[in-house]
Amino acid sequence: MLFGEAQARSVATPPNHHCRKSLGQNAGMHTLDLSPWTHEHVFDVGNPAAERGTRVVMWVTAAMMVVEITGGWWLNSMALLADGLHMSSHAVAIGLSAFAYTAARRLAKDNRFAFGTWKIEVLAGFASAVFLICIAALMAFGSVERFISPQPIQYLEAIVIATVGLAVNVVCALILGNAHHHHHDADDHHPAHDEHDPNLRSAYVHVIADAATSVLAITALTGGLFFGWSWLDPTMGIVGAGVITVWAWGLIRQTSRVLLDGEMDHPVVQEIREAVESSPANGDTRLSDLHVWRVGKQAFASALSLVTHDRTLTPEIVRRQLAIHPEIVHVTVEIAYCD
Repeated sequence: MLFGEAQARSVATPPNHHCRKSLGQNAGMHTLDLSPWTHEHVFDVGNPAAERGTRVVMWVTAAMMVVEITGGWWLNSMALLADGLHMSSHAVAIGLSAFAYTAARRLAKDNRFAFGTWKIEVLAGFASAVFLICIAALMAFGSVERFISPQPIQYLEAIVIATVGLAVNVVCALILGNAHHHHHDADDHHPAHDEHDPNLRSAYVHVIADAATSVLAITALTGGLFFGWSWLDPTMGIVGAGVITVWAWGLIRQTSRVLLDGEMDHPVVQEIREAVESSPANGDTRLSDLHVWRVGKQAFASALSLVTHDRTLTPEIVRRQLAIHPEIVHVTVEIAYCD
């Protein structure tokens, strides 16, 4: 197919132009009021409830972390020590989540971020998952070492500390769960393709995973106290490390997909194709190039190139066709007209 000409225009172009010639200047010179063509690049409204919740949970988790690590070391419980080390990873990860919320909010108006600051939150989730895998490896190594060189354990005292740790995890989970529901209710006006906040999910699952390892620690210590199964303590340490690794890998896959713009299999991509190519108003129009990437929890940017015989087709028409999908917040259109 031969192309007679090509036009590249932004879909943000309004119908009423505010371009006028400036008196006293060359005929080819214009002064432009660019405000109708510009817009903010803040594509995500943030999550104030999650920011407050993660900050509270960070301090509570850090305090309990100190208690569990000290208790595990003093009482010779690998399961309790592993739970404390696991909680230390949570304290760091939840701290990263809280910092990411604050940084994304404070830098939201910074023009250096071409598509906003939401990915700061995603990056925090990725970093916490990588850190969590390192902690899981240390837990597994320490548990194997306890198999080789068993140490006496003060079971009753260790059970008390692990139980307190579990109670703290439940409270933290309730705090973050409330933040999730608050944010979900605020986003009810965007029902399409409901996406969870990956940063909040990172903090929440950290707490849930820590609660699970607390249960494993209590189980191991109870078995040792009543049945003399000392091997159960390091075994549960290894099991806990495995659970953490599985969860961390899932979070790495989720966040890396966003960071690397791996969104071309998202349903919104097919919706863009259908809106552009299936509309009777567009005639024989085809997409020759399409790029879609996420710029917010429920927000996508897109750049598309069209090939058409219809000389009346304009970017404004394409913009109106895509406007039925509110999650598409930034679009650039290029139109090539066939001979």
